[in-house]
Amino acid sequence: MSAHPLPGATFARTVLGSGPGLALAHGAGSSVAGTYGPILDGLAAHHTVVGVDYPGSGDTPRATAPLQLDDLADQLVAAAVAEGLETFAVSGYSLGGPVAIRAAARHPERVTALVLTATFPHRDNRLALALPVWRKLAESGDRELLAEYLTMMALGADALEAMPDEQLQQAIGFTAASVADGTPEHAELAPRADVRDDLPGIQAPTLVISTTQDWFTSTRLHRQLADTIPGARLAEIATGHLPMVERPEEWRQLITDFLAEHRA
Repeated sequence: MSAHPLPGATFARTVLGSGPGLALAHGAGSSVAGTYGPILDGLAAHHTVVGVDYPGSGDTPRATAPLQLDDLADQLVAAAVAEGLETFAVSGYSLGGPVAIRAAARHPERVTALVLTATFPHRDNRLALALPVWRKLAESGDRELLAEYLTMMALGADALEAMPDEQLQQAIGFTAASVADGTPEHAELAPRADVRDDLPGIQAPTLVISTTQDWFTSTRLHRQLADTIPGARLAEIATGHLPMVERPEEWRQLITDFLAEHRA
């Protein structure tokens, strides 16, 4: 078994479906429902889905100390085990990508497959510039300004430019209403998340889904993951940072087809 003992599972969690296990690691500033909501039922049709909400998301209380990647990874694994899953695949989106990778590195006997979407192994210069702005806007309390920034950065060019003014304002309003209270802590952790040393040792079959119009995580970072994780496969989806908004069914299909192929 793993050299890393599991903590008690204390994060709020979502559990749906039946079948092979699938643990979900959500993105910064969001929650399991916020990241995976449009495809949750589709995933749960073939899997026992377990997702945890990071501190300050969903019903998990906000953290009083800086978040640590190992803690998020261990809590994700602990939740899946607490729900009776001895082994399971892990899907990680955005900040959830490093969480998923660290879970596979710390608990390789548990993780049967990885799917990594719109994510990164470390911060590049783009993230070094974008994340502090995100954090400062979140700390300011001006949710509308934060939502305008996130809408501009997260939507791909095709989706953004296809929106009439009324729909764009609705999107901004929805984003403002759904910002997680723990966003400043999530945005503080993201630039510290560095899993480059974990990548060569990943044993699980891995699919990297590259969001090709992404202004947050670049395709260079997506390719770095695919090139460094042994045997990893790269797939592309023509969206910005929000495949669950722009092309949810295509995103779900990529995930479920890969897991079915590997019986995960």
